[in-house]
Amino acid sequence: MTLTLDSMAREYSMLTGGRAGDGIKQAGNSIARLFNRLGYWIFVYEDYPSLIRGGHNFAIVRAASDRILAHRDAVDVMIALNQETYDRHKWRLKKDSIVIYDRPKVKAEGLGLPLSEIAKNKGLPDIVRNTASLGALARVIGVDSSVVDDVIRSSISRNVEENLAVAREGYAGATDYAGAMEVEQINNEPKPLLNGNEVLGLGAVKAGLKLCVTYPMTPTSGILHYLSENAERLGITVVQPENEIGGIGMVEGGAYAGVRTMIATSGGGFDLMVEHLSLAGQAEIPLVVVLGQRPGPSTGVPTHTAQADLLYAIFSGHGEFPKIVMAPGDAEEAYRLSGEALNLAWKFQIPVILMSDKHLSESTFSFDVDEDSVKEEPVVRWDGGGDYRRYAFTESGVSPLAFPGTGGVVVKCTSYEHDEFGITTEEPELIKRDHDKRLRKEKSIEDELRSRQTVRTYGPSDAKHIIVTWGSNKGACVEVANGRGMGVVQPLYLHPLPTWELSGKLASADKVICVEANSKGQLATWLRYHGMRVDNTVLKYDGRPFTVEELDRRVSEVLQ
Repeated sequence: MTLTLDSMAREYSMLTGGRAGDGIKQAGNSIARLFNRLGYWIFVYEDYPSLIRGGHNFAIVRAASDRILAHRDAVDVMIALNQETYDRHKWRLKKDSIVIYDRPKVKAEGLGLPLSEIAKNKGLPDIVRNTASLGALARVIGVDSSVVDDVIRSSISRNVEENLAVAREGYAGATDYAGAMEVEQINNEPKPLLNGNEVLGLGAVKAGLKLCVTYPMTPTSGILHYLSENAERLGITVVQPENEIGGIGMVEGGAYAGVRTMIATSGGGFDLMVEHLSLAGQAEIPLVVVLGQRPGPSTGVPTHTAQADLLYAIFSGHGEFPKIVMAPGDAEEAYRLSGEALNLAWKFQIPVILMSDKHLSESTFSFDVDEDSVKEEPVVRWDGGGDYRRYAFTESGVSPLAFPGTGGVVVKCTSYEHDEFGITTEEPELIKRDHDKRLRKEKSIEDELRSRQTVRTYGPSDAKHIIVTWGSNKGACVEVANGRGMGVVQPLYLHPLPTWELSGKLASADKVICVEANSKGQLATWLRYHGMRVDNTVLKYDGRPFTVEELDRRVSEVLQ
């Protein structure tokens, strides 16, 4: 995959905003679908408070002729459903930006239409204003009304004809602005538009997921919603348990029985699960946890984004046992790594923590991935010879698996130290031998990761200035680096840290800048712990992700 926004690339940014309950998410999705049908790559950022009604919601839809993975500050079109949207975001307007607003509720300069009145006259709720504004936007960008009809028919299931009529009225009302921002159609096939949570679920299913148990918690609740809505089609079972502790116990029980399982949560839920993480380490149960980060501590700011749980994930659990921590930065990586998380957890019978965050989990991407690039990988199974030893001592540290129900076999699983059969022990020789067995997996895991892509790089191979980053910062970092001739180094695996790749890539740089969405530079600390140099950090911890312009300013300050 390349990610270089060419200087000749065509791009457009649209902001739609209103109160919670105004359907801003659906409005953003409709705008994204409109530009998707014109052949553009899409990225959608959503910003909303933890309220059912009220508060300020907005979505920024960015469409470009090249692949994009971040949003910008400036917008070409603003759709203001209330005065607060215009007042809060007028700083984003450029000299030639166009404002579409609900007249007379909003006082602004631009294209004022009686959006509320249009919906009311059709006997429809106020939320249908979005459909009228979509029609107006299509007229402004010079798109035929038939394209709008197609978008509405494919995205709305109720009152379709009424919504079509509303969109056409909005389209007609924008006659004076027809083609004011002419958008050229690109000869690209429309791509699926999926958010990070949906992709994380799909990648796990392709790797054999059969049971997803998740107690809803922003920002990973979307995994529960998406998989439950499509459970029958995907051939999986989805369970919402009574709480996080019950959920991770169900996931471990399913894995013990031979079923590939996964659980998703956020920091507060992960806190409750950590005792079970240690159980999985001792009992050698395959365990996958999707940890969707948001600002903390405690409830923090539950509907916004952060990357402050990295070191917590790496050092989570009491005692010493092997685990893997990984972090995708876009939809393509989320799909692949969620499959790898499941496969590696089962291959090595360990916990794997897949780090996401609100920005990755809830942003929408153009999804352009070979779905067959992820598949279920085989595990070491018991060959049926002799007495079954669940914790047989092996050179790799990985014991052959058998599951309850296998004829003539007793499959023990214990949180206590044990012998090869799973019988509890307090003998010092056995305690050490079993501990050494589990730790031998660390060498086996490193050997395995050396055969996989653990680090991604962008920009010139001989770049003297390098941005090193992780997770959802990747999109903004690559765009900024591309404009400055810098390199980007993005570790996908954070524990064990792929020092065999990272050391050489960072050692030759004149300046290494670490970009993170936390206040202490946790990746920078982890790199330094492993003897690697980080010269500067660019940190953001206000609950919002980096935009391209903001990050460019911050990097410029460091380079001066």
